[in-house]
Amino acid sequence: MTNTVLLAEDDRAIRQALERALTLEGYRVTAVPDGIEALAAIHRERPDVVVLDVMMPGVDGLQVCRVLRAEGDRTPVLMLTARVETADRIEGLDAGADDYVAKPFEIEEVFARLRALLRRAAPAEPAAPEDTAIDGVLEVADLRLDSSARRVWRGGTELELTRTEFDLLELLARNAGIVLDHTTIYARIWGYDFGPGSKNLAVYIGYLRRKVDPEGRAPLIHTVRGVGYSLREE
Repeated sequence: MTNTVLLAEDDRAIRQALERALTLEGYRVTAVPDGIEALAAIHRERPDVVVLDVMMPGVDGLQVCRVLRAEGDRTPVLMLTARVETADRIEGLDAGADDYVAKPFEIEEVFARLRALLRRAAPAEPAAPEDTAIDGVLEVADLRLDSSARRVWRGGTELELTRTEFDLLELLARNAGIVLDHTTIYARIWGYDFGPGSKNLAVYIGYLRRKVDPEGRAPLIHTVRGVGYSLREE
């Protein structure tokens, strides 16, 4: 089945180049120049994935994403941004985006990230017989993760996670006590290793920590410098 993409980018040259490239890659693309048209197009026909430029006149990409999430629309969102500071990336994640690509970008990176988002959005396969989770529930200390319902609690408080945050936390929980290296995490979550210079994983881990390990709680997410990350009770 052909996947559908809603592309919102105000730069005409970038929009047309991306539309051509995505079409050649096999996607059915609806391309619009601003946030207002993006929301209208999404409301007419929900796409499989949304690609949003952050900085558009009027209603920008962050506002579009906030509207979708407020409406309960969980369509995967990939942000295109020239703003590469950590605070800017966190703002996009906080708006409900699932992933981002910094400009200028290689088109193959965009393709890889879209493939990963679409894989995660696909219906989950039945758990393998050796899966040790009971009824899809994973528990580490006072953290409880329901894989089938895609819900997470720390103590008695439910956590609001984006799609990527949930996938990352689930991966760590299924391997509790094991140190997962950067390459493994990139391959399992994004389907692509973005190289040693990428800060993508560190940004998501940092943002996940703000929700899972708030002040006053014993930290569960641990960094093993030069190797990767582990979810475990101290």
